[in-house]
Amino acid sequence: MKREGEVVRVGKYEVGRTLGEGNFAKVKLARHVDSGRCFAVKVLERKRILDLHTHDQIKREIGTLKLLKHPNVVRLYEVLASKTKIYMVLEYVDGGELFDRIESKGRLSEPEGRKLFQQLIDAVSYCHEKGVFHRDLKPENVLLDTQGNAKISDFGLSALPQQFGHDGLLHTTCGSPNYVAPEVIANKGYDGAMSDIWSCGVILYVILTGCLPFDDTNLAVLYQKILKGDVQIPKWLSPGARNMITRILDPNPHTRMNMAQIKEDKWFKQDYDPAKPEEDEEDISSDDEAFSIKEVAEAERHGDAYTHINAFELIGMSSCLDLSGFFEEEDASGRKIRFTSNCQPEELLKKIEDIVSGMGFQVQRGHGKLKVVQQCDSKSSSRSFSAVAELWAKLSDNLGVYKSQEALTKQPLLTELTGLGGSPVIAA
Repeated sequence: MKREGEVVRVGKYEVGRTLGEGNFAKVKLARHVDSGRCFAVKVLERKRILDLHTHDQIKREIGTLKLLKHPNVVRLYEVLASKTKIYMVLEYVDGGELFDRIESKGRLSEPEGRKLFQQLIDAVSYCHEKGVFHRDLKPENVLLDTQGNAKISDFGLSALPQQFGHDGLLHTTCGSPNYVAPEVIANKGYDGAMSDIWSCGVILYVILTGCLPFDDTNLAVLYQKILKGDVQIPKWLSPGARNMITRILDPNPHTRMNMAQIKEDKWFKQDYDPAKPEEDEEDISSDDEAFSIKEVAEAERHGDAYTHINAFELIGMSSCLDLSGFFEEEDASGRKIRFTSNCQPEELLKKIEDIVSGMGFQVQRGHGKLKVVQQCDSKSSSRSFSAVAELWAKLSDNLGVYKSQEALTKQPLLTELTGLGGSPVIAA
């Protein structure tokens, strides 16, 4: 049994003391062995995930965080897995929660509060543009770095467009009681963007006043207060701040202030410096790696010695180690296809490129990989296709092994690729 604070080697990380603990996971401080950089590692027990049936929630959080690269959103760098645990390697934010900041020091000054609110709106707006709706925004899920900048975390309850009902709305009732929007409580379907904006308004109120706009020990009474939207705003707040809170905490989502209106508001625009998303250039493997799990072994640290076993030995130890079914749906959009070919790598890539180009797809190449994408022209349709082909080096002079993996797609590719000059394609 490991003692608390003992360093454990996981892949290229030394995982140490616990930073925090939730219902499903512990967050630990880790150091990258090569660079010395610190990370926060979210450690999840695989058995507990399966026992509590939270695999969909974990899958959603991993997939969502892989989409988001913004200075005000906690970044997910990679996902590792051992025989018993899953490790989410996250950006280390060392300033604590916004909730703790307000609880210990009270309300923030209006200029300081406005800056955090601007960063919150920037981050949430960016998420919405990416089709991600957080659904659990609250001060506990807003972290602060040492410079006092806000970073949104915990996307376990987030929603994507695939979860919309036939009416184009979300229907899962979730969130934290004091921050949930009235239309979510009404349970008649809600717009994820507008419900997130409501939560942002509650957070703004808490930041500027140090207390909740809606609160009661009786949950039924609390929900009645939220449904009515009857909020008492202190008169010592500036007219601009009062107007902003009033318009956001409108119980009617159709007349509630939207993102564009918030960003055009005079009070909001004071000293506003919009954040710039951190999109990677030439990141052709991002789709392929959205649910990529790197298998590693744990090794307790004894001086400078570590005990290592490779992935093949680890797989041999446990038949349940295969995570593909855990994080991917077993359908045409998630299957892996492998085939062998006598063609040279460059020749093979060229043949694939010629075929898919003739089918109307766009092709990007780089770092030994080929990415095929097709974006839908119609905004009313969410259908699109993306796939990544990666070549593996030859194992011997007579045998070449290559891998072609379809990334997660929203529409299966029904057309078979033929004429690649090799053996028939075999679905794994």
